[in-house]
Parts: sequence; C-alpha cells; structure tokens
Amino acid sequence: MDTSPTPLPPHVTPRFSAECPSRPILDQISDKWSMMVMAVLEQPTRFNEIKRQLEGVTQRVLTQTLRRLERNGMIQRRVLETSPLGVEYSLTPLGESFRGPFTRLHEWTIEHSDEVLSAQHAYDARSSGR
Repeated sequence: MDTSPTPLPPHVTPRFSAECPSRPILDQISDKWSMMVMAVLEQPTRFNEIKRQLEGVTQRVLTQTLRRLERNGMIQRRVLETSPLGVEYSLTPLGESFRGPFTRLHEWTIEHSDEVLSAQHAYDARSSGR
C-alpha cells in the first residue's frame, strides 16, 4: 500500500480573475432591475412608463439603474422639450446588441422556472431536517 502523500496540484490560475474587466460589467447589467429595464425598452419610453411596467421598483432605484445603464452605453437619455420637460430612454446600438442574448436568457428562465422551483422546494425540504 502506497502511503506517500498525494502531490499538491500545480498552482492554478483563477478562471475568473478579480481584475477581469468583464466582472463589473456583468455585475451592472445582470442585476434584477437592469435586466427588466432592458426588456421594457423595446421602443423609446418615458421614465414614468418604465416605472409603471416594473412593479416594485422605487423611483430612486430606477433612477440609479437608468444612470448605470446609460454610463455603460446600453441606453440613451433624451430630454423632451415638452411642458413640463419630459425624459425618455431608448436602447443604444450596444444595448440592441444585448437584446439577443438577453432574450435567450429570459426565455430559458421561463422555460425552466418550474424545474427551478421544484429544486428549491426539494432542497428546502432536505435542509429543514438538518
């Protein structure tokens, strides 16, 4: 029987580096409200209409989300010369390019939501007995 210690694996470089430029972008565009705003913006839409379509979002959180998406180049803000002044938001070409992957992700969540809920219930049932 071999009793020699198992050699340690060579140093492995992290697969997802903390300095990877994709990490903050993924964090910013994949949060709950950003994804929902992107879904609402099928056409130029005013702030209050976006808010009406996103049940539960506060004005403060929606404002922060829109600013973050604008900063990332995903949406653009346009001031409307109306009385009172209005603001509408629309997807930029970069935001439009995200629509395909986003739509597929959204479809996946709908397609598999029952399976995910079943897995959660099974996990919770197992965990309650620990």
